[in-house]
Amino acid sequence: MNFFENFGRYCLLVFRTFKQPGRNKFFREQFFKELEALGLGSIGIIAIISLFMGAVIAIQMAANIDNPLIPRETIGYATRESVFLEFSSTVVALILAGKVGSSIASEIGTMRVTEQIDALEIMGVNSAGYLILPKITASLVINPILTLMSMFLGVFGGYLACMLTGMLDTSSYLTGLLFDFRPFNVVYSIIKSIVFAFIITSISAYRGYYVEGGSREVGENSTKAVVNASIAILFWNLILTRILLL
Repeated sequence: MNFFENFGRYCLLVFRTFKQPGRNKFFREQFFKELEALGLGSIGIIAIISLFMGAVIAIQMAANIDNPLIPRETIGYATRESVFLEFSSTVVALILAGKVGSSIASEIGTMRVTEQIDALEIMGVNSAGYLILPKITASLVINPILTLMSMFLGVFGGYLACMLTGMLDTSSYLTGLLFDFRPFNVVYSIIKSIVFAFIITSISAYRGYYVEGGSREVGENSTKAVVNASIAILFWNLILTRILLL
């Protein structure tokens, strides 16, 4: 199946998902279940990665900025910009594409091959709205929160690295963190996290929804979901950066 056919089926599935949403009661129940599954279940890995990446960024900056003409506060500034502008939105989204995306594709793909989706359709339920819309909505809500958490933990990881290694006094690091702070950078990352959340859930759901075959094909489509979502994230990261920052 070529790209344009896949893209057309994907657009039609998204249209079906939003055109006929399920009943409010069922939607609320599924929404809170998805919040826990997609969001709360990812807090641990996001927290650990953000702490260590913030620390690594700060250490690398300290190791490479050895020119006495460059103020040491630059380490805090560069750590903040790296975490806020790119890591906490794009890199975290790529991590979630692997964790959440494969889970969504496997779940919906298993329902397809076991004919549970066909049963929903026979009962007159819009299976796309019932299965996919709560996942998209929950992801749109929780991903910006995970991004904000990652921002805080990333710069905190840099602070811990400075404190524990002694490569830079913490007051200089904090001065660099506050230097030329632009609130729009936070807004920029949140906008990207919302777009990436939609990309991850919708593409993964599409791969699972149209799977054909058995358990082997479910696994293959889960891998394709992660790959496709990751490529789409990198593409839209370029587009959004060009639109919002230049």
